[in-house]
Amino acid sequence: MPAGGGWWRALERGSSIGCEVVQLFLKNCRQWAGRSPRPEEIRRFSQARSDGRFHCVFGHAGYLINLAGPSSSQRDRSISSLIVELELAAALEIPFLVLHPGAHLGQGESAGLGQAIRGLDEAIRATSGSPVRVALENTAGQGTCLGAPLTHLAAIFEGVESPRRLGVCLDTAHCFAAGHDLRSPRGWSALLDEIDRRIGLQQLLALHLNDSRAGLGSRVDRHAGIGEGKIGAAAFRHIVRDPRLRNHPGCLETPKSADLHEDVVNLARLRRLARPDGSSCRRRPSSSGIVR
Repeated sequence: MPAGGGWWRALERGSSIGCEVVQLFLKNCRQWAGRSPRPEEIRRFSQARSDGRFHCVFGHAGYLINLAGPSSSQRDRSISSLIVELELAAALEIPFLVLHPGAHLGQGESAGLGQAIRGLDEAIRATSGSPVRVALENTAGQGTCLGAPLTHLAAIFEGVESPRRLGVCLDTAHCFAAGHDLRSPRGWSALLDEIDRRIGLQQLLALHLNDSRAGLGSRVDRHAGIGEGKIGAAAFRHIVRDPRLRNHPGCLETPKSADLHEDVVNLARLRRLARPDGSSCRRRPSSSGIVR
C-alpha cells in the first residue's frame, strides 16, 4: 500500500478495501534519504494498526539499495540506507523488511554474494539491538540480479554472522520467471521442499502473491493480476491452500490504480480460491492462513 501522507495512511488505505496484511515502503523507494518518525507519527501508525484487523504489517526496502555491487560510494550509500530503514522499522515496530539480494554488476556471482554478505553484516552490526529481520526476496534473475537460484539465498544465510536476523520472502512471479513451475501442486511442493532443504522452511516469513506476464524460465520480472498471467489462477488455489503456510502473511504486488480497484478484484480472487467451497465471501480475521 502507498504510504503517501504518512505511514499510517498505508494502513488506512489497506483497511478501506479489507486488507489484513499490508506491506509498505518506509521511505521514498527511489531516494536514499529517510528520517526518523516523530512521536505523533508513531502514535498514529500504532493506532491505525491496533483495531485487530491486521494479521501482519511489514516493510519493503528501497529499490536503490544494492549491497552486492562492487565497492563504491553507491554501495556505501546502500549500506547506510539499509541501516536507516532498519532503524525506521524498529521505531514503528515492524517485524521484518523485505530486501532484494542485489546485483553483482558484472563482477560475477561469487563476488556479488560476498559483497552482499559483508554489507548485511555491516548493517546488522550497526543495528545489533534491533529485533527487525531482513527478509531476502528471491528474484527473477533479470540482468545481473542475484537471488534467482535458491542457492544464492542459502549462501547468504550460510555466510552472514547473524543468520537469525535474516528470513525469506517468496515472490511467486519471480519463482516462475526463474524456472520454478508453480502451475501444478507437484511443482509448488518441489519448490517448498527445496527451500526447506537449502534454507529451512521456518525461515520463510512472507509471500508476494503475483501472477507473471513473463513466461516460465524467462528471467523477466513482470507482474500481473491473479489469473491474468502465465501462472494462471488455478495455481494459486494450491498455493493459498497449502497447510504448510497457514501462518504466513501474503500480499499483492500487482498493477494498481489510485483507487485500488485492481487490489479489490485480486483479493477477491485469492479469497475465493482459498475457500474450499469456492465462495467469494470474505473470511473473518484469524490468526492463520495466507489470505483471509
